[in-house]
Amino acid sequence: MDLDSAATKIDFTLAATMHTVHGVLRLKSGHIRIDTATGKATGVIVVDATSADTDNTSRDKKMHGEILESAKFSEITFTPSLAKGALSDVLARQHPGQIEVAGVFRLHGLDHAATLTFSVQPSAHGRVDASTTFPVPYAQWGLKNPSTFLLHVADTVNVDVDTSATISSSP
Repeated sequence: MDLDSAATKIDFTLAATMHTVHGVLRLKSGHIRIDTATGKATGVIVVDATSADTDNTSRDKKMHGEILESAKFSEITFTPSLAKGALSDVLARQHPGQIEVAGVFRLHGLDHAATLTFSVQPSAHGRVDASTTFPVPYAQWGLKNPSTFLLHVADTVNVDVDTSATISSSP
């Protein structure tokens, strides 16, 4: 399954004092291969950490310089290892369904186990549309919480991903 970078939307939200911060990230690349007989998954999804944008220049400067340190850690990756669900039907583009994909997030140079639940819908031209929503407990994962005396933010950021992918069969 090859994810379409141009058709992928990655949004994140972070609760903060008196408002919620909304931002976007850009997918660099994504390829997942799933063995439908065993559920074994391989590949990698790569997100460009330097593309994180909240539409606020000073907040983004702090986010990139002090929190993500995106000059040093320019990519966020998810490496799948196991998939569960109606794999054959969903991957054959016959029926909508859900697939749980377990793997490892690499964020800020550290690995964290995670399981993402994707809702998958057959689409036109041999493609599928997939979406997932998941929390990233960034403070627990070792990133700095940008709260100050007057501004308090949650220690978890919520991520929403909508993507389109091409499915190909391999022998």
